[in-house]
Parts: sequence; structure tokens; C-alpha cells
Amino acid sequence: MHTITDPQELQRQCLAWRSQGLTIGLVPTMGYLHEGHMALMRHARPRCDKLVVSIFVNPSQFGPGEDLDKYPRDHEGDSAKSAACGADLLFLPASEAMYATDHATWIDVPELGRHLCGASRPGHFRGVCTVVAKLFMLAMPHLAVFGRKDWQQMAIIRRMTRDLNIPVEIIGHEIVREADGLALSSRNAYLEPEERAAAPAIRRGLVKLAEMLHKGERDPKVAKRFLHDEFATALPMGKVDYIELVDPENITPVSAVTGPVLAAVAVRIGRARLIDNILIEV
Repeated sequence: MHTITDPQELQRQCLAWRSQGLTIGLVPTMGYLHEGHMALMRHARPRCDKLVVSIFVNPSQFGPGEDLDKYPRDHEGDSAKSAACGADLLFLPASEAMYATDHATWIDVPELGRHLCGASRPGHFRGVCTVVAKLFMLAMPHLAVFGRKDWQQMAIIRRMTRDLNIPVEIIGHEIVREADGLALSSRNAYLEPEERAAAPAIRRGLVKLAEMLHKGERDPKVAKRFLHDEFATALPMGKVDYIELVDPENITPVSAVTGPVLAAVAVRIGRARLIDNILIEV
């Protein structure tokens, strides 16, 4: 595995691969890799000739007071994990290499970012779209794999790619979980032992909500109120950021459950803000 820190060097290498007719896969990450990230790499590996993994804690997607400076980092461990998953190239740029001091160009998909994490974190998805577009221009992948835990992010990137005619296939990968159901996240490292023991209640609540809808409940307000009450009982240390039932494609809240719906939540537990979701077919 080759490690590159210079964006132009990455672009030159990927241009050379494309000129040879090789298929490039990309797995963009912010590092501190865990089994969820590795699952994305393993999913991409047989689908491409060359696999690029990027590790970049993107400052433009963090808001004031968020955990940019404290976000966990482990470049040595990340390098070993990427190599173990068959990555051909690891891209590790510095912030100043990705953003010029007078950077003034941004990409946004505001209609899909009005709710869920977009409402809680203003400007977050503008930063995500911009850096992902830059990575697409540098690595020029034929395919890119994203985790469905960040469903809204995946939907926004898919729409951006379609609207801008970027020739890359966006592939979603199922949520990877611990044995007790907690969705894997780099921010799980923030949890204290007691908080970690309680956190699986997020997934259990979502499953109960899905069961309610499968049994015939169609009112989102009733379903959301049920989950609020469930978290108040099973996760008293948690502070709900949002609980929403949205259309899976356009990420807008539904007024009635008449088809596939995404139940998405964000809950703050101690220093960690944890997100999770479940796609419910009714």
C-alpha cells in the first residue's frame, strides 16, 4: 500500500490508473478506523482494480464548539487496517493541502439538508459535499462506498453526484453493529463505561418503533412520541437531538406512513452524539 499526502500526486496516480483502463474504488473516511470502515473497504475491494482510502478530518463540516480538535485520530493504526483490507493507496492530506487560504467555492444540496443532522448542524453538509466533490475530482473513482448509518449524508452525496453528472457510482453499505446492537462509530470512544452499557437502547427503541408500524400504526406523531417515551425510560442519561420519520430519498418528514420510511434518531450521551436509523417497509 502506498501513502500519499499531496492532492496533486493522488490525482496524477489515479489519472495513470484510469489511462490503463483500471477501475478505481474510493472509501472516504475521517479516520480512527473501526470494523464499520473496514467493512466498507472489504465491500469495495472485489468491485475495483485499485482501492483508494482517504483519511481526512474535514474542518469545513464541523461547526463552532464541535469536536474538531478532539476528534480521535490514529494514523498508524488506520494505515495498518487499510492495508489489511487490501487498499492500494492511502490518502492522508493536511487541511492546508485541501483548502487554500482563500478557498471560496462550496457545494450544497440544501433541500435534502433541511432536516435531521442538517437542522442540528448548520453548514455541516455543505462541508461534506464540498470535500467529497474534491475527493471525487482527485481520485476520479468509478465507485465510492458509504455507510448507511449516515443515511442522510449518503442521500445528499447521491443527489449531488446525480445533479452534477459526476461519473461515480454511490454504493451504500448496511450499518455495522456491535453484538449488542450499538452502531459502530468513531465517537463511541467518547462513551464512559456506564454510557456505553446504556447506548444499545437506541437500537432497541428503533426496532420497537418498526414493530409498531408493522402492526399497523401509521401516524408519525404517535410513533415519535412512543420512541421519546421509550428513550426517557430506557436511556434516561440520553438527550434526544431529534427523532424523525422521513422519506428515505428526499429526507423530508412524512405526514403519514404509506410506504417505505426511514426512522432516524440522534441522541447525545455524555460527550458523544450518536446517530442511528432503520428503514421500515410497510
